[in-house]
Amino acid sequence: MPTDLARLMLDPSLLPPEKRTLLSRVADQSAALGFPCYLVGGFVRDLLLHQPVNDLDVIVEGDAIRLGRALLQQYGGKLTPHAPFHTAIWHLPDSDETLDLITARSEAYEFPGALPSVTPSTIADDLRRRDFTINAMAVRVDGPHFGELLDPLDGQVDLQRGLIRALHPRSFVDDPTRILRAIRYEGRYRFQIEPATLKWIDAESLGVLSSLSGERLRHELDLILAEENAAAMLLCTESLGVLHAIHPALPRFDSTRANLLGQLPSADLNLPCERVTLGYLVWLLDVPAEDLTVLCRRLDFTSELSETLVGASRLKAQLPALTNSRPSVWTFALEKFPPLSVFVVSLVTREPALTTFLATWRNVKPHTDGETLKSLSLPPGPRYKEILSRLRAAWLDGEVKDEAEEKKLLEFLAK
Repeated sequence: MPTDLARLMLDPSLLPPEKRTLLSRVADQSAALGFPCYLVGGFVRDLLLHQPVNDLDVIVEGDAIRLGRALLQQYGGKLTPHAPFHTAIWHLPDSDETLDLITARSEAYEFPGALPSVTPSTIADDLRRRDFTINAMAVRVDGPHFGELLDPLDGQVDLQRGLIRALHPRSFVDDPTRILRAIRYEGRYRFQIEPATLKWIDAESLGVLSSLSGERLRHELDLILAEENAAAMLLCTESLGVLHAIHPALPRFDSTRANLLGQLPSADLNLPCERVTLGYLVWLLDVPAEDLTVLCRRLDFTSELSETLVGASRLKAQLPALTNSRPSVWTFALEKFPPLSVFVVSLVTREPALTTFLATWRNVKPHTDGETLKSLSLPPGPRYKEILSRLRAAWLDGEVKDEAEEKKLLEFLAK
């Protein structure tokens, strides 16, 4: 008789049919090799919460690379094995999608915060190496075992109670990125960090957190900023001392800006931006430019994000000096900053001139160009730029309103 989990996995509103077909292929190949096959972690957690699932975290008690080669032979595609970790990535045929295949394993940490060393093991050991009880569940999917739940650490009970519980007191010392993950799960599901687990976020674990690479820390912050409830999560990181541990210059998130995190630029502005980038810009806007440079290095930001952040900070500081200026003054000043810097300052300050610049002023150009000036027998040089800038300013400030008026002004300037 089908189990509750089996029924949930057969529900097309929770698991898309194409994923169900993919899962069947993997399970059949795993069974043919004699490898028990499981889905673990977030898949089981979200399925039990009756939330749609799309990512398949496949673990086998056996050899994941061998399973990947069998799938490759049977269905095609491409395989990228990672022998040191006993894992493989199957690049699905005729698709851009991939599937991670993982050998059940145990882990050991050489020192706090280190990446773990991996040894093939059982599914029971694999579940015990995980971060929280709600992620330490597995559902078996091969053969007659389809739908069987493995829950040795009572993750289902904590799921029902809405608790984020770490597996042991050294969990955050072994891997302090779990602190940020606990905050993320708490905010996403409106759960609570279990009291004992909360106590384990202490000076020792925060000290290890502060020693992690910028890349690892930024990855976890990226995941938080991608969440709908990112503002509350960032406030929680501050209250637990996480931000100070990462770097003392990281500011508390301004909760009055929470509604800005999803206000991406409209398509007509032609400003490519995704939620995570906007999140950093809104959050770090008020950090002084000199501190921002340090933070950008600490969190291993791209040069583009760093330049946009520093630009936004400097623009906001210069804004009072531009108030009540002519459109041409605004435009020539704002063009020195990345457009995305202008956008985020406009979001926060609601200065109308910034919005008008992005929508209109930055696109205003005179009809005259360098070839026109050359036809007037003007020798190339700095004067070209002066004339073109003056013509553009005239358009921006309403001094000229049509091509005839521009031509008249040009004749005067070219004397």
